[in-house]
Amino acid sequence: MKTKHWIHLLLVCSFTSVAIAQDFQGKAMYQTKTNVEINLDDRQISEAMKQRIRDRIKSRTEQSFELVFDRTASVYTQEEKLEAPGTQGGFRMAFAGVGGGEYYKNIQDQEYANQTEMFGKMFLIKDSLTTWDWKLGTETKKIGNYTCYKATATRQVNGEMLTRMRNAMNRNNAPNQEEDKDSTAQGSSNSNSILARIEEPENLEVVAWYAPEIPVNQGPGPYWGLPGLILEVNDGRTAILCSKLVLNSKEKLKIEAPKKGKQVSQEEYDAILAEKMEEMSERFRSGGRGNGARIMIGG
Repeated sequence: MKTKHWIHLLLVCSFTSVAIAQDFQGKAMYQTKTNVEINLDDRQISEAMKQRIRDRIKSRTEQSFELVFDRTASVYTQEEKLEAPGTQGGFRMAFAGVGGGEYYKNIQDQEYANQTEMFGKMFLIKDSLTTWDWKLGTETKKIGNYTCYKATATRQVNGEMLTRMRNAMNRNNAPNQEEDKDSTAQGSSNSNSILARIEEPENLEVVAWYAPEIPVNQGPGPYWGLPGLILEVNDGRTAILCSKLVLNSKEKLKIEAPKKGKQVSQEEYDAILAEKMEEMSERFRSGGRGNGARIMIGG
């Protein structure tokens, strides 16, 4: 009888542990910062305009996100920002591929759905999850109350979009025979633009810090696959850091895939984005420069 009692108790404890693990959920806030180096010294614009451009760049490259997760799925949502007064006039800025929205990952089904906006149109990118070849290290550091371990991986960069953008800019910078010397000189100065200075993309080393105490293999954005929640990521261009974490609150969190937008694959979306950037470059060449500075930043 005692043996049956212990077996029964063991089975009850096992099922209870599984139920608790399945119900495990949490919410994490992340702060992101992307490094963008822009030299405005050689541009014929006022100091006030330069400062407005720098402020706008900072607001666009420093963002807040919320990650809602459980053991199998997560939704990574960008917090909306109110535009500062006066930022709409004077200059225009396009950040390629940065459109907010929602990034849903389902690790069990090995798929993701990314709802994002491109130049006023909503897209729903649905594709297979990227498999990260993480190399686990022994180095640790504290992030909040959690001991995190270091892991590294290589991020493959698709250079097709930047190559097409650069080619378009080179075509636009080619002086027209009918243009006068001033126009030719202006075209020559345009060769120093941001797009013209973009170098061939290289694969990036990603450094992640994960917390084994938080038993999910989730993370911000496309990052996942480590034995613990990823609390910090840095790929050399963008740093992502968890600033707040709430686990197993009484509130039942909803984790659902986004449904709005034109459905495309990641490859199709990249091709559309490259084409749109080329079109914008062509319009810029044909005279649609506006009255201020126009800055294009590729993602």
